[in-house]
Amino acid sequence: MEPNPALPDARADPTARRRVRDVMTLSPAFCVPETPVREVAVLLADHDCGAIPVVENGITGRPVGIVTDRDVVCRVVAAARDPVATTAADCMTAPCITAAEDMSLDECVALMEGNRVRRIVVVNDSGAVCGIVAQADVALKAEERTVAQVLRRLSEPTATPSDVLR
Repeated sequence: MEPNPALPDARADPTARRRVRDVMTLSPAFCVPETPVREVAVLLADHDCGAIPVVENGITGRPVGIVTDRDVVCRVVAAARDPVATTAADCMTAPCITAAEDMSLDECVALMEGNRVRRIVVVNDSGAVCGIVAQADVALKAEERTVAQVLRRLSEPTATPSDVLR
């Protein structure tokens, strides 16, 4: 059987058929908008991660934002806000960029690069958080060419500082 030239050849490019589910970290820690930032910081430390998805209240688990370690430092600590009185909603990045678990890794990487983010929240068919793809996941599980491309594009300096101090 001849390979279809319109489809990626998995033998020539192993990442061509890789899916988000193949590289994502499963069941990440998450919080709700009312969670105090101090508790978010504890989640970051306990789970040795750099971001905590924020999900809407209730049982849907749909993401409404994400709190990164940088958000905590720049929007809470640098702004001299009280981490006990400040909530996840007060410092989260919203909306967060999401990917479907069956999305191709190439599409996910393009989302990371296009939005200049180091983490993508992964949602299932019902829209609930089921994983996260971090730059580290790509570095550990993707092909070297993909890793180099992501690292290079996300490391490029921006023309202006990020808008984190509100």
